[in-house]
Amino acid sequence: MNIMALVAAIATFGSAVAVFAFLYPRLVTLGERYQNYFEANTEKNFTEMFIFIDPTKIYMLNLLVLAASFAIGWLFFGNWLPALILSVCLGSSPKFIYNYLKKKRQQTLLKDLPDALLSIAGMMAAGTNLSLAMETMVAETDGPIGQEFGLFLQEVRVGVSYEQALDNLYLRNPVVEIQLVVSAMKISREIGGSLADILRRLSETLRKKMEMEGKIKALTAQGKMQGAVMALLPFVIAYALFHIEEEAMSKLWIHPIGWGVCGFAVIMVSLGYYFIRKIVNIDV
Repeated sequence: MNIMALVAAIATFGSAVAVFAFLYPRLVTLGERYQNYFEANTEKNFTEMFIFIDPTKIYMLNLLVLAASFAIGWLFFGNWLPALILSVCLGSSPKFIYNYLKKKRQQTLLKDLPDALLSIAGMMAAGTNLSLAMETMVAETDGPIGQEFGLFLQEVRVGVSYEQALDNLYLRNPVVEIQLVVSAMKISREIGGSLADILRRLSETLRKKMEMEGKIKALTAQGKMQGAVMALLPFVIAYALFHIEEEAMSKLWIHPIGWGVCGFAVIMVSLGYYFIRKIVNIDV
């Protein structure tokens, strides 16, 4: 009997070693591919926002967050599935962080755009050419607006065509306001006319558009808050019930039916929040 148990243990150990030897090189290759993709994507995204950070450090931080979130989830829920879900959600956070930073940078760019156009138009009306007016504006302006127009001037200096540099400006910032500026500058270059007057009128138009968007945001702020409260309330109630009736609520984490109920609840709450956001988001 002992011999049979020993043989079974040796066979199990040998099988485990064989499986590990088979999977290890493939897991290493897969990990290297993911690291290369993650670092290349991170470097590209952050460079577009003029943020220069070693992507390897971001990758190591992401791995640390994955491991820490899984351990915390395991200790908090006492089950591997919620811990795995928490780890995956936090592991995908770099994409959402990048989108948030990009959106904030874009908002700052659009906020400063009317003043920048008015500054360029004023200098051109005083007799300065477009390139010198842009250089002066870039030198006196901090933030995204100075970075984007500064890069536009650098591309023109190194031999990129004027139209292509404008197209690159729009590709980096694909919003309606930048498209209007690019179109106005292209049309003025092709058919002539006073670019200073065009930029001044465009600045006034963009400023009025921003004022209208601000009023709409103020009027729809209550609806957005109601949507956020509606989405968070079920989770707050579930957390409170978990502490009140821990034995009953724990079945949501340890039973397959409970997992299905949680998944269905998350889907329905997400759909409700999505439709509320669609209703209160009004494009100008």
